[in-house]
Amino acid sequence: MTAAGPPAGEVRVRALVVDDEPPAREILRCLLDADPEVEVAGECADGQEAVAAVRRLRPDVVFLDVQMPGLDGLGVVEALAPDELPLVVFVTAYDAYAVKAFEVHALDYLLKPFDDERFGEALARVKDTLRRRQVDAATRRLVALLDGRGAPAGAAEATDADGPPQRLLVRSGGRVVYLKPEEIDWIEAADYYVRLHAGGRRHLLRESLAALEERLDARRFARVHRSAIVNLERVRELHPGVGGGAVLVLEDGTRLPVSRRLRRRFEELLAE
Repeated sequence: MTAAGPPAGEVRVRALVVDDEPPAREILRCLLDADPEVEVAGECADGQEAVAAVRRLRPDVVFLDVQMPGLDGLGVVEALAPDELPLVVFVTAYDAYAVKAFEVHALDYLLKPFDDERFGEALARVKDTLRRRQVDAATRRLVALLDGRGAPAGAAEATDADGPPQRLLVRSGGRVVYLKPEEIDWIEAADYYVRLHAGGRRHLLRESLAALEERLDARRFARVHRSAIVNLERVRELHPGVGGGAVLVLEDGTRLPVSRRLRRRFEELLAE
């Protein structure tokens, strides 16, 4: 007796989540768990683990972070044979490279910070591809990207993914706006998000403070305590604080504590 499959028009999706940031993995897992047609087969925190998991679990799709220490997202794809590759949805914070390369060659990409609607569009595309049995064609497009890696159409105009971002995409009043890092006054942690303070306005970005700190220019931005980063050019005053710490005052009057552990390095950066 043959087991009954899913109802006509439905498709079962086994997904693998790969990101070196735990909050990013949790966001993806929550979004995937909300869909009854999706099973999260596993999670990975680095590229080597991802390669092994793809071979062991044989997922239908992998939501794959591009920027990871060690073996990055493209390295994961290169390490797998074409017949081992599931569908790939890249997750990236670098909009220029994503738009000019991944959109053409990968099944889809999610540009951080993405919202639930954009995630839904990517997942719907995954389901449609599986439903139409077009996995082989999608894999061939991805292999084509790697064959010409580093030289997609328009790549000369793209932001260098190894350098600090030239702009951040944030949502404001239902619109997506581009915020230049130099416009930011300071940044605070807000659970799985960060809150960007810029010119009297606040913007939420779906990214951890630690991940954003790694991407920002260390000559311009500095961590002052575990939940805040400041633009050094906005610092107006620095006063001694209790317990060996300090209190800084920004140009707009905002006062922020500087931890004792970070004070010395912060003062060195201000003096440069």
